[in-house]
Amino acid sequence: MGNLKISKKAVYKRITYIILTLGLIIVVLPMIYMLSTALKPNGALYEYPPRFFPKIKEITLENFQYILHQKKFGNNFINSIFVSTVTVAIAAIVAAAMAFCIARFKFPGRKFLFTFIMLTMIIPGTTLIVPQYELAVKLKVINKLSGLIPFYVAWVIPYSTFMIKGFVENIPRELDEATYIDGGSVFTVFFRIILPLTKPGIASVSIFNFLTAWEEFPWANTVINDDLKRTLPIAISGFFGQHQFTQWGYVFALSVLSLIPILVVFISCQRFFIEGLTAGSVKG
Repeated sequence: MGNLKISKKAVYKRITYIILTLGLIIVVLPMIYMLSTALKPNGALYEYPPRFFPKIKEITLENFQYILHQKKFGNNFINSIFVSTVTVAIAAIVAAAMAFCIARFKFPGRKFLFTFIMLTMIIPGTTLIVPQYELAVKLKVINKLSGLIPFYVAWVIPYSTFMIKGFVENIPRELDEATYIDGGSVFTVFFRIILPLTKPGIASVSIFNFLTAWEEFPWANTVINDDLKRTLPIAISGFFGQHQFTQWGYVFALSVLSLIPILVVFISCQRFFIEGLTAGSVKG
């Protein structure tokens, strides 16, 4: 009976490994194809029969060289970095402050405010493009990077507030009271207690906020018309049908380069991200 139990566990373990391996292949395969396509000359992309990997003698960096020698793509890259970084910074402070107020203070309409914030999470930002565009026109931020940042911040604030609130509620109130007794203000509690102790939660949501701002296309394509002010997703879309046929080598080369900041952000915040997941699972 014992051997039967062990054998069943071994079978389940192998099935789990197989499923995880298949999932890993499904996730990684498109990225490998993207990199292999970026290393092919454009003429090799239309050969028949198609090959997943290029031949050693066919590997070339001409697609990357073309991208790196185009000044406008450098501007697009900087624009995306600027918009995403500012969005993450503003959203982190605002969401943490809102989470602190909702979790720590009792005031009229507190539950309604939190419920309203949660309800806004189910509304996709792209469904509000028309009223948002009218607002952008009134604010005179059309064709400006400042026309992206406030709207991106508004999109990510509900989710960020919801996540950070859970971390704030797990911080002992005795720390707040001790700070008040020592003469500290609300701002002292927020900046000296709440922000440091919710750092894993803020880092976790900041990764998703960075991805939201970095990858967003519809709103940026609606507001920005100047090539030098556009972000990377719009720059990538510009290759489709540009010269009667899509320059797939350039598309994938620029796509590969656009992954670098995402990897840097994730690696930098990985420790806090894992701490956030662990804290959520334990304190849940």
